[in-house]
Amino acid sequence: MKYPRLAAAITAASMVATMAACGSSEKTSDQEAASGDNAGALIGITMPTRSSERWIHDGDNLKSQLEGLGYKVDLQYAENDIPTQTQQLDNQITKGAKLLIIASIDGTAITTQLENAAANKIPVIAYDRLIRNSPNVDYYATFDNFKVGVQQATSLLTGLKVLNADGSEGSVKGPLNVELFAGSPDDNNATFFFNGAMSVLQPHIDKGTLVVKSGQKDFKTVATLRWDPATAQKRMENILTSTYKGNVKVNGVLSPYDGLSIGILSALKSSGYGTGANPYPTVTGQDAELASVKSIIAGEQYSTIYKDTRQLAKTTGEMADAVLKGGTPTTNNTKDYDNGNKVVPSMLLESLIVDKSNYQKELVDSGYYTADQLK
Repeated sequence: MKYPRLAAAITAASMVATMAACGSSEKTSDQEAASGDNAGALIGITMPTRSSERWIHDGDNLKSQLEGLGYKVDLQYAENDIPTQTQQLDNQITKGAKLLIIASIDGTAITTQLENAAANKIPVIAYDRLIRNSPNVDYYATFDNFKVGVQQATSLLTGLKVLNADGSEGSVKGPLNVELFAGSPDDNNATFFFNGAMSVLQPHIDKGTLVVKSGQKDFKTVATLRWDPATAQKRMENILTSTYKGNVKVNGVLSPYDGLSIGILSALKSSGYGTGANPYPTVTGQDAELASVKSIIAGEQYSTIYKDTRQLAKTTGEMADAVLKGGTPTTNNTKDYDNGNKVVPSMLLESLIVDKSNYQKELVDSGYYTADQLK
C-alpha cells in the first residue's frame, strides 16, 4: 500500500471537490455486460454489522438512494462474522444481483465470491473499506482516510494545547503522556488512519513533546481486532494498571473510532479520571456516533471525525447507476488505492473535525442529527 506524504495528502484532499473524473472513458467487459436494460435491477449490499451505529446509517442511506433510482435492493448485515458475509454474497449472486456493493469485514476473505461475481459479469463497488488482493473490484467509494488520520492527530494536539486551532504552536510544550490505539488489522482503512495520524504525531514524539509512556507504538501492537470496544477498554485498563501509577497521568489518547473511545473512557473513569481534580485526557474518535457526540457535549470525549454517510451513499448510488447504465462513474483518485492486485479507481469524500465548539453547526444545523437526539 502506498501512503502519500502529509503535504501531498492534504493538498489532494483539498482538491476532492473540484477534481474531474479520472480514468478512461472506455467500458470494461463488466460494464458492457451491465449496459443492457437494467431498470429495476437487483443490487446486493453487504454491511459488516448492526452493532455500530454508523453502518446502520450507511445501509439505510444507501438502500434509500438506490431505491430512489429505481433499483431493487437486498441489504444484508453479517454481524462481523466472515462466513455469514460470504454466504450473503453467494446468495445475492444466486438471486441474480446485477451489481454488488460490499463493505467487507475482512477485505481478503471474499476472493471466491468475487471470482463468482466476475464469472457472472457482476461489477463490484467496495464501500468505505478497500477489498484486498483481488482483481475483481471495479470501484471504491470512501473518504480520504489518510486525511482522517491527520485530522485525528491534529485534534489530539489541539486538545492538548500543543497546537492552536489555527495550526500555530500552542502554549503547552510538554512532555505529555499519550497512548495510541488503531483499528482492526484486517480493515485496510485502519492502516491509512494510523499512518495519517503518525505523520503528524511522530515529529512531536521525536522531539519529546509527546511521550508514549507504555512504549506501545507500532501498528500491530496497538491495533484492535474488529474495532471491538471491549478489547479497547481492556487494553486501556491494562495500560493504566501497568504504566500510570501514583501521580503519573495520561494526558491524551489517540482513538480512531467512537466505539473504541467509549470503551477507553470507561476504563479511564474506572481509574478515577473524569473528576474536577482529575479530568479526562484528550480522547479523539471517528464517525460522529450519537453516544460520542453526547459525550463530547458532556466534556468527556474531546473530538470526533465527522464523515457524512449521506454523501457517501449518494456518491455510491451514482457510481452504481452509472455502471449499470454502461457508463464510467466519476472518480478522483487513480493512484493511491492499490489493493495488492490492482489500483482501484476511487472516489474520496471530505471529512472534518467536530468538537464541542462546532457540533451544533456541523451536525444539527446540517440535519445529520436533531437537537432532541442530542439531549
